[in-house]
Amino acid sequence: MSEPKRSKTGGRSKGTPNKTTSAVKDAILEAFEAVGGAAYLQQVAREDFKTFCTLIGKVLPMQVTGADGNAIKTHAKIEFVIVDPKG
Repeated sequence: MSEPKRSKTGGRSKGTPNKTTSAVKDAILEAFEAVGGAAYLQQVAREDFKTFCTLIGKVLPMQVTGADGNAIKTHAKIEFVIVDPKG
């Protein structure tokens, strides 16, 4: 027989942010503003496109949904065209 589930006691309440994570985020934002904020990101985009694209990938949503939260519908079409090399 398995033991009955026990309720959580002690620790952080569900949904409470970690203090260390908040402190690190604040430090990152402070450093970002110190180097120029959005102007700095524009410079990075011009000089190091790969790094900038990696950053964009970090801030975009991981899952995208269509209208009303439904799945995105896609349609693909493959067309073969025969080309006569003689003209």
